[in-house]
Amino acid sequence: MGLAHDDALLFGVVSRLTEQKGLDLLLSVVPDIVQRGGQLVVLGTGDAALETGMKNATAAHPSAVAVELGFDETLSHSIIVGSNVVMVPSRFEPCGLTQLYALAYGSPPLVHRVGGLADTVMDSSLENLADDLATGFVFDTFDRADIGAAIRRAFALKARRSEWKAVVKRAMAQNFGWESAALSYAEVYQGLLAA
Repeated sequence: MGLAHDDALLFGVVSRLTEQKGLDLLLSVVPDIVQRGGQLVVLGTGDAALETGMKNATAAHPSAVAVELGFDETLSHSIIVGSNVVMVPSRFEPCGLTQLYALAYGSPPLVHRVGGLADTVMDSSLENLADDLATGFVFDTFDRADIGAAIRRAFALKARRSEWKAVVKRAMAQNFGWESAALSYAEVYQGLLAA
């Protein structure tokens, strides 16, 4: 994608470019990512204003931001697997597949705590790291300050190599298949029968 530094923390986005996906919020923190030495790569198409915003981010930071407008299945998977962190800052997300791909590929997702994103990603808070639960980065409030704090956690964790590797390994071990879901449903039903 023509970015300058191979060792920079790379944030990836594969998404429809819509406000529902939270990409307007992401645009507001691009300067923070770049200032910390990170990079951003985006693949998607959608709202004209967001496409323009992404192009402007690339123009402002040509060595740190790369945007490909459109969709390419092979490139989408390459971006997800090649990113250190996959951004899914959706305003709302009933289910979501992107974060599941990211978990499977070992690219911890950074998500807004809503819908299926809240159900599938555990924040890399100190408590979750200590309890071996962390699989990504989660922000609660849909605002610049909260997503910025999650981005800072990603930079901080990446600097702690062994903990980063543990989170990546745990993310890859997650199982959201029907076998796991069926067992969870059975536990709920058994609990109801016992009540």
